[in-house]
Amino acid sequence: MIHSILSRIPFFGKFVDERFLEYRRRSTSLAGLSGALLLFVLFEYHIIHDRTINWELFAVLLLMATVKVSMMFWYRANG
Repeated sequence: MIHSILSRIPFFGKFVDERFLEYRRRSTSLAGLSGALLLFVLFEYHIIHDRTINWELFAVLLLMATVKVSMMFWYRANG
C-alpha cells in the first residue's frame, strides 16, 4: 500500500497507518453513497411533489453514478 504524505511527516507518522487510511477510504465511500442517495430522494421529491424534473440534480446524480461505475471497472482492470 502506498502511504499518504501524512505518514511521512514525523508528527503524523505515529497516527497514520494502514488502518487509518482504510477507515478514511471507507468513510469517504459511505459519504459519497449517502450523498447520492440524498440527491436521488431530492430528485424524486421534485418529480412527485412539484411535478417538474430538476435537470441539474439529474446531471449531478448521473455524474456520480458514471464516476463510481467507471472507477469500479478501472480498478478491476488495473488492480
